[in-house]
Amino acid sequence: MPSKLKRALLLLAVAAMLPASLYGCTGGTDPSQSPTASAQSGESSDHGNSVTVGIAQDLDSLDPHRAVAAGSTEVLFNIFEGLVKASSDGGVREAVASDYQVSEDGRTYTFTLREGVTFHNGEPVTVEDVVYTLERCAGSENDGTPLITAFSNVTGIEATDDSHVVITLAEPSLEFIYSLTAGIIPAGSGDTIAQNPVGTGPFRFVSYTPQDSLVMEKNEAYWGDPAYLDQVTFRIITNSDTLVMSLQSGSLDMAIHVPNTQASQVEGQFTVVEDTMKLVQALYLNNAVEPFDDVRVRQALCYAIDVQQIIDFVCDGAGVPVGSTIYPAFTQYYMEELTQAYPYDVDKAKQLLADAGYPDGFAMDIIVPGNYAQHVQTGEVIAEQLKAVGITANIVQVEWETWVSQVYQGRDYQATVCGVAASDMTAREMLIRYVSDYRNNFINFNDEEYDQAVNEAITSLDGEEQEALYKRAETILSEQAASVWLQDLCDLTVMDPALEGLTLYRTYVLDMSTIRYAG
Repeated sequence: MPSKLKRALLLLAVAAMLPASLYGCTGGTDPSQSPTASAQSGESSDHGNSVTVGIAQDLDSLDPHRAVAAGSTEVLFNIFEGLVKASSDGGVREAVASDYQVSEDGRTYTFTLREGVTFHNGEPVTVEDVVYTLERCAGSENDGTPLITAFSNVTGIEATDDSHVVITLAEPSLEFIYSLTAGIIPAGSGDTIAQNPVGTGPFRFVSYTPQDSLVMEKNEAYWGDPAYLDQVTFRIITNSDTLVMSLQSGSLDMAIHVPNTQASQVEGQFTVVEDTMKLVQALYLNNAVEPFDDVRVRQALCYAIDVQQIIDFVCDGAGVPVGSTIYPAFTQYYMEELTQAYPYDVDKAKQLLADAGYPDGFAMDIIVPGNYAQHVQTGEVIAEQLKAVGITANIVQVEWETWVSQVYQGRDYQATVCGVAASDMTAREMLIRYVSDYRNNFINFNDEEYDQAVNEAITSLDGEEQEALYKRAETILSEQAASVWLQDLCDLTVMDPALEGLTLYRTYVLDMSTIRYAG
């Protein structure tokens, strides 16, 4: 690989590897420790060798290229793999591909397929499967509209022989490699993959019951390090109190995204691993509807909301403030100074509202996905705070599916409290979503300078220039008060003390292949 491009990629990788996560265990072991000899040998404990995991939301799709919700992708990570897959340090590692090369101009990616990789149906992965998958991601089965946005930059996908695939891009990209975590699926399976998920991952799909559970079992023919557990059942429990009671009753062995405020109910009886949720929680504002189409109103809300009080109430002080749409694990791009851009100031908020024509405030609805207690609690605190500036905020709790269709896809809302996560560790992933014509720009943000900064950053092959452009984009989001950026929530994973091996990722991933019962 040419030296200039190699240096730029190295800067990207080093930035991703800088430490960012914290964990704390009660009654358990260091989650990053190496497997014990008995675990490596595959011996099962008195608990058997299966685990039931509580999750807070149903999966919006089992199709790895169409799943929207981060809660879906963190589960599907165990079943599907791309040419590369996410690594715990924030980078990527080879998966279905054993090696890849990037051309000097950043436009050509050449992959060597790994020998001996098979799908869960027993069929070998061929170059035809890979080409089919990549073409599908680029829109071959979606009227030309890419299923994965980064593939809009793809101009060519070619198998040069039985073990090599070449992808050609229209514009250079340092970050395109992260998009190739897209799951490889059997050729021609696009119409059935959501009903019969067939991948290459360490676990194979067994069954799925909507609103209830998903079951997967160990892939005995996995090309890499095999999973320790024989079976994992994800139990969908949308109420956090029910989630905790299910842990206490023994019907769950593990639960993820347990609210920090409920930690005292499980400490002592369980291992509690603390991290951040790897997302940006915000009061997201629809910039295209009144009164939030006025920047002064948006700025007023930023001044009227006390972020630290929210962190103290919702996360017992353990959340980390954000001032834009980049969370702290993105060490290279996180701008801590933006968290101070709008200090709590009721008088300033009132003046901005008066200047915008709302001296007596107004009424608004805040839609919240009711299955996430943290977002509901945050909305309630915000509603109480906004009373001081004359704004009456009505909290509307909806089912997760309704939130996705009405808010995220339909953009039919005024304001919402939710979290936005990255599927990979690229600033592009978090910033392109607010480009004016981006299909998932659900807040309808529109700023010409922002669009230019992001688009120039995406095609830059100079790491320092790219970083500066992305940071300029973050600053514009703050200056324009595109939304009220709040925090990266504290995140708790609760496990039976007999379990160990949890690997913390810097993206929204739950890797069940490393979980095991202690010997």
